[in-house]
Amino acid sequence: MAVNKLKTTFLCQDCGAESPKWIGKCPVCGQWNSYVEEVVEKSHKIGAASALDAGQPPIILGEIPVVDYERINVGIDEFNRVLGGGLVPGSVVLIGGEPGIGKSTLVLQLSLLLKNKKILYSSGEESLQQIKLRAERLKIDSPNCLFLSETSLEVLLAQSRHVKPDVLIVDSIQTLSTEMIDSSPGSVTQVRECATAIMKYAKQNHIAVLLIGHINKEGSLAGPKVLEHIVDTVVQFEGDMQHLYRILRATKNRFGSTSEIGIFEMRQEGLMEIKNPSEHLIPHTAQDVSGTAIAAVMEGVRPFLLEIQALVSSAAYGVPQRSSTGFDLRRLNMLLAVLEKRVGFKLASKDVFLNVAGGMRITDPSTDLAVLVSVLSSNLDVAVDHRFCFAGEVGLTGEIRAVNRINQRISEAARLGFKRIFVPLFNKDTSDADVDIKILKVARVEDVFKSLFR
Repeated sequence: MAVNKLKTTFLCQDCGAESPKWIGKCPVCGQWNSYVEEVVEKSHKIGAASALDAGQPPIILGEIPVVDYERINVGIDEFNRVLGGGLVPGSVVLIGGEPGIGKSTLVLQLSLLLKNKKILYSSGEESLQQIKLRAERLKIDSPNCLFLSETSLEVLLAQSRHVKPDVLIVDSIQTLSTEMIDSSPGSVTQVRECATAIMKYAKQNHIAVLLIGHINKEGSLAGPKVLEHIVDTVVQFEGDMQHLYRILRATKNRFGSTSEIGIFEMRQEGLMEIKNPSEHLIPHTAQDVSGTAIAAVMEGVRPFLLEIQALVSSAAYGVPQRSSTGFDLRRLNMLLAVLEKRVGFKLASKDVFLNVAGGMRITDPSTDLAVLVSVLSSNLDVAVDHRFCFAGEVGLTGEIRAVNRINQRISEAARLGFKRIFVPLFNKDTSDADVDIKILKVARVEDVFKSLFR
């Protein structure tokens, strides 16, 4: 007979680190005042003979049965793109994002669009009446979607076994709690145990699960880091609250690529897919303005064009400012150093502000060339033709390095009516591009400056 032992321990609410006593600063994640006392219930382990009888014997690779599960089309193409083609039965997907960014709207819209699958939508944050009000705003209805307002893990799993849904949606994992753990909902222990139980249930019954997760003030998913290791896919839903565009990107995906993104526009009637982002992200104007340049970037296998805006002015308060929105500030400082060293522009006494139009956040290094051109254009107050676009990574020596999928970038620029595109000289595969656009190959930053401003 197992004898239960009660033990109290202190757990960090940010990273899940454990300590036998309370400490002010977590030695693992560095957070202050994040340790909370929790009761951990332990019991004696079962004997080796009992464990051997209860477990399954190991088998060789050839004896493992191959099961080909058909992916579930969620009804939203941008979501399918990020997941790698749709939901995999038995997988667990964790969706994180800032409060109010549209996570609940996204999963509710998804659940109502799945017409041929049975859905169980469990919300611990909203009542059933609040969910109905949001569904009426979306103007979508589905007889196959069942709703539940529940915060107990045991009740949720019992209802799910009774309903037997194809897809289970939990909003959110931080509101669930299990009776097996004597701690408050949202604690590290509760989140870990609830996620583990749901993952085990999903694997045993081949049910696709969508979990919504909160984030902390640093922007990472709240709760223990083990939560991201448990699930199969981690998706971040991000965007600027002041802009209409939302970006869905995968940071972990066991069944597909992590380089794909989905782009949505937040409207009164819900989230609308942006299937052609280039036409929304570039300005529709015939007037050339200084300080702007068009970058041809790649996100996954999809090319699109966006506008880079720069403002260079004299430092009004002595110490020059460097500010960047949607672009890595450290990379901007590096590019400004290259500009000063290789081209000869003295920007040490000037403020430099950079913005990626539309609230986008770009990590593609091929944006470097457009950033430099926009900074040069603003510094000289000379406009660059709005029918020119740029694609190239800039190195520390001033060379313009080759980028991937150059032909797709060129084709996208030609499709949108651009007249010239500046590409790296070292991209040898541009000869295959048979499009109506002039391709200018440049090897160094100085070559771009001479072509545009002299």
